[in-house]
Amino acid sequence: MRQAAEHLSVNVKLVKMKNLLFTICISFFTIPLFAQKPCSQPVFRQFDFWIGEWEAFGPKGAKAGDSKITVLLDSCVILEEWTSANAQQGLIYSGKSFNSYNAATKQWQQTWTDNTGNTTEFLRGEGSDGKIVFYADKVTDPKGKTFMRRLTFTKISEDKVRQFGERSNDGGNTWTVEYDLEYRRKK
Repeated sequence: MRQAAEHLSVNVKLVKMKNLLFTICISFFTIPLFAQKPCSQPVFRQFDFWIGEWEAFGPKGAKAGDSKITVLLDSCVILEEWTSANAQQGLIYSGKSFNSYNAATKQWQQTWTDNTGNTTEFLRGEGSDGKIVFYADKVTDPKGKTFMRRLTFTKISEDKVRQFGERSNDGGNTWTVEYDLEYRRKK
């Protein structure tokens, strides 16, 4: 009986040693894979020009709102937090967008959601240094009609970014302006 207990104790120690060795081996091979942040490649940094705190103005110079742009999730997501400057129909309009580069589709994407219950998903996006263009292929208006949206962000300078929103009712053949904002970095 004593010999069986000693044999069991030795087997338990061997199993523990094997588990420890296995853990060390796995760590040895996987830690280098995660040592570099997954979203540190240059393509993930194409939209960094928008990071900061901004005041947004319309084409005639009237303030449209404030926007705070931050980075989340190990620099994989750019979060926008928007608040309008004035109430519209008694409501201060606010919303958030989650912007990220999808490595699988090699596209920029944005999901916008706001305090009126609306969401727009821009599932196609092209990026370059100083410019991001998003496309939402199927947006539904309150009357049930579908249309496309195009949203372009252009770096004007270190302290200015243009956000240009357009709509197409004919599948992208013609576009009409929905809004045109100039973001000015807060000092």
